[in-house]
Amino acid sequence: MAVDALGNPLRVILSAGQITDIERAEALIKDQPAEFVVADKGYDSDAFVQTITAQGSQAVIPPRSNRINQRTFDHHIYKDRNLIERFFSRIKQFRRIATRYDKLAQSFLSFVHLACAFVWLA
Repeated sequence: MAVDALGNPLRVILSAGQITDIERAEALIKDQPAEFVVADKGYDSDAFVQTITAQGSQAVIPPRSNRINQRTFDHHIYKDRNLIERFFSRIKQFRRIATRYDKLAQSFLSFVHLACAFVWLA
């Protein structure tokens, strides 16, 4: 999920539960103009950071503790990462999303898009 600076959804990509987030990260930010890309430690990858900088954005991703060459990041901008957490909290108020009643991925994704539309309207 990608959100803007106000916490409104921009792009949703659904993946299987066993797929890591970093595998879909490049598709998530592709063609999304942004000054900063804020993400958690799960997105700390040299290839992903290079993709972000190639798009003209600045990566605000804290490095993992086991990294040999620790990168620096802006702690003040990283505080805005709570926007995505608050967005997930808002869409989980829809019981159907929180409990994943839908068996098919297409049905679940359709309802996620509907919930995103409600978030945009509110």
